[in-house]
Amino acid sequence: MNIIFITSDQHRGDCYGFEGRHVSTPHLDDMARHGTRFAHCVTPSVVCQPARASILTGLLPMTHGVSDNGIDLPAAMGERGFAAALSNAGYRTGFIGKAHFASHLTFEPTGSPECRHSQASFGADWNGPYMGFQHVELIVEGHNNHPPFEPPAGQHYSRWYYGDGRGAERNALYSRDLGPSTGGAWETHYSALPVAWHNSTWIGDRTLEFIRRNHDRPFVVWASFPDPHHPFDCPEPWSRLHAPSDIDLPRVRTRRLEDKPWWHRAYLEGVSTVGREDLRSLRIRPANEPPSDAQLRHIIANYYGMISLIDHQVGRIEALVSELGLAGDTLVVFTSDHGEWLGDHGLLQKGPMLYDGLMRVGMIAKGPGIPPGKIVADPVSTLDVAATLLDYGGVPAPAPMHGATLRGLIEGRDRREHALCEWDLGAGRRGVPLQLRAVRTATAKLTMEMGSGDGEMYDLQADPQETRNVFHEPGYAGLRARLEAMLAARPDDVYASKPAYAGLA
Repeated sequence: MNIIFITSDQHRGDCYGFEGRHVSTPHLDDMARHGTRFAHCVTPSVVCQPARASILTGLLPMTHGVSDNGIDLPAAMGERGFAAALSNAGYRTGFIGKAHFASHLTFEPTGSPECRHSQASFGADWNGPYMGFQHVELIVEGHNNHPPFEPPAGQHYSRWYYGDGRGAERNALYSRDLGPSTGGAWETHYSALPVAWHNSTWIGDRTLEFIRRNHDRPFVVWASFPDPHHPFDCPEPWSRLHAPSDIDLPRVRTRRLEDKPWWHRAYLEGVSTVGREDLRSLRIRPANEPPSDAQLRHIIANYYGMISLIDHQVGRIEALVSELGLAGDTLVVFTSDHGEWLGDHGLLQKGPMLYDGLMRVGMIAKGPGIPPGKIVADPVSTLDVAATLLDYGGVPAPAPMHGATLRGLIEGRDRREHALCEWDLGAGRRGVPLQLRAVRTATAKLTMEMGSGDGEMYDLQADPQETRNVFHEPGYAGLRARLEAMLAARPDDVYASKPAYAGLA
């Protein structure tokens, strides 16, 4: 069984055409029609590094140690993940795109190929191994808060981007805003960078090349797209695909803090405690006021366009699989690391308010033996990816995992009751340290802050928009007790002390 694992970054679970939103995802919709999708898939953490480390290892963040952005996954822990197990079993394994298993903006050199202080020590001919993958082609960071790092920084995408001497020209095009005016929308513009030079296109191209080069033997490739993560800067023509006037706005887009737990307000009003000026600017949050409807329309139009560009790459990958005659023995899985508020409750990007827009992600599996058109309603997690890929690859897990194979659910033999999410949030982000643990069932969600004992709980059947916090309501005491018992049943292997931060992200 060949395995193609595709991820997006900060991609909400409802932002697919098959979910009913007005986003164009024809290839992912087709994948869902011909495969099985999971309606309640939860991320094990709502920020990148913990979520990605959990996908690789099958372990919860407060066990593998990467419980917050800025904490690096130890190489030894990465080597017990699914990639190393499949490599050792004879698969040709590759990683293309944004890894984010380690921090880029570190305080000191770490020796990682993702560290800004260490990248120059990895020569132009370096292609791995890394975290169990034999062959890697990396985009470091991949979000256009700044131009791609110039070589020798930046790794493979940067070398390609600047390799013909036209990097400055491309950067000028990216910075050029083609309009229309977004009315001051946060980190949003209509980029003039041609789509052929965009990192989503590069990842699609390099993934196709990996498959062509290795299709005569069992292979595994993780294609990891950095979008639709902010900034919201879609290239043409994808930025024109969704007219702002046609955008479906969130139903609840005002902030209401009165019945929310204390950390909602504390986080929104907090200030980063990062001591270094060169890094503190990365912790500047979006404007305190929620975006206007007009601004939000432009944000979502660009967000949708970035998703559609990724969808196009999925279509290219699927077409090559068919062309090479591999469909009969290839598993394709698509998911994301975490979601995005995208205007829900007047919020943008991500943080410690674990609304479903942030906590729920899409997941689709397609391949031999996977029922077409099936929807699994049981709550699952991207924590289950590692065990699932190993199961379909016929390779035993090298060590115990918290995640479990999804094969039984796909084949109708298993049931799941809940999925967990956790984030040990440092004070550097907003001056508010938090120990968040959350559990989601198909119909309810509980988030606890373990330091204070406060929490929030939502009856998702009666209140799918999560507007009424019933954590303290006597009528919901039974539900709260059941959900708290699920949290308490988490394996007792949490780290004794929080690992040190290597940097910010």
